[in-house]
Amino acid sequence: MRFTNPKHSLSTLDPSGESPVSLLPTTPEDMWHAHNLIAPSDLLRAHAIRKVVTTGSTGSTTSDRVHTDLTIRVQSVFFDPAASSLHVSGTVCQENQYVSLGQHHTLDLELNRPFQLWKRSGWDSVSLKMLEEAVAEDTGEAMCAVVMQEGLANICLITEFQTVVKQRVEANIPKKRAGGSASQGGMTSFYEKTLATLLRTVDFSQPRPLLLASPGFVAQDFRGYMQSEGQKRTDKKLQRMAKDAVVVHSSTGYVHSLNEVLKSPEVQATMKDKRFTGETALMDQLYDRLRKDDGRAWYGAKPVERAVKEGAVGRGGGVLLINNKFFRSLDIKTRKRFVALVDKVKEDGGEARVLSSDHESGQRLDALGGIAAILTYPIYDLDEDEVEEGGEGEESGAAAEEGAMII
Repeated sequence: MRFTNPKHSLSTLDPSGESPVSLLPTTPEDMWHAHNLIAPSDLLRAHAIRKVVTTGSTGSTTSDRVHTDLTIRVQSVFFDPAASSLHVSGTVCQENQYVSLGQHHTLDLELNRPFQLWKRSGWDSVSLKMLEEAVAEDTGEAMCAVVMQEGLANICLITEFQTVVKQRVEANIPKKRAGGSASQGGMTSFYEKTLATLLRTVDFSQPRPLLLASPGFVAQDFRGYMQSEGQKRTDKKLQRMAKDAVVVHSSTGYVHSLNEVLKSPEVQATMKDKRFTGETALMDQLYDRLRKDDGRAWYGAKPVERAVKEGAVGRGGGVLLINNKFFRSLDIKTRKRFVALVDKVKEDGGEARVLSSDHESGQRLDALGGIAAILTYPIYDLDEDEVEEGGEGEESGAAAEEGAMII
């Protein structure tokens, strides 16, 4: 994504949000960034197609679709990662000849069409970081992963910020019997279908990392099939893909197995500089400390906020892990509350990681309520103090349960 005005940059940004930022999404990844940038109560201006009904002098009506630019106050945002489409709904706050103030409209943001964004509550540190990532020139290459088992393959693209399932391939494989010719023929047909789908749905015109993961020898055999096909077709690109592909073990061919795939030593070595491998490592560290019950890992909003307040998530290994959903809250006070939490951790010298639910690490964090922290020193009574302050009853009990440790 880039600024449409060459004079605009992060350094010239109006922090109050009163002046618009004009952006142009040019890749599917940019639509994901736009989804995170645009929040309820923001003002958004973009191209729109509006149905206009005109009544003639005789009372007859005609319907026309007109192209115009509309400015809406954002109420909701829907993002379809598979199609890389973004739909933003809200009420019109600047009328023109086709629409009146207060009318509802949904803007469909598209690639290579600019839009303008006003942050009426100002650009806070989290939204500024999101904008910085959105306009960064060095975004890196998405990694392709094929997680498979006999008769099933999930073709995924793993970017710095999200995991997208591009295509699911399924095939009926005959049961193995004496001789095994039918079963072997079924697997060959399955590999053929998987390879055709992979080449159709993922752009390999530029080299990109390719992971093949499966239980047993399915991934290894698929790599062999790719090599064989590359030689038959005298396709150097396919031969290079097969040669460079990394084969790792997974327990199943389903998408959730990507979590264990990303933790494998082979992938860690290949993708050591990628953001998502670091987030996976942090989540592993968090769960490991929760199992140890050593007082240095907590989850849930109340316990984590107390730990941050006491300065336990600062310099020396403190890490705040927080889901980006908290910064998309309809309540501005809630958004500011968690922005302040991120700012406090950074001021104390700690690390604050905003994770996405579109990635495996963010989904693991979701299971803990969307917020957790690794402390620089152990604290054992964060939930107990909350019970004492909250008094008796269901509310304080729920607070205690929220920060309970996993054994």
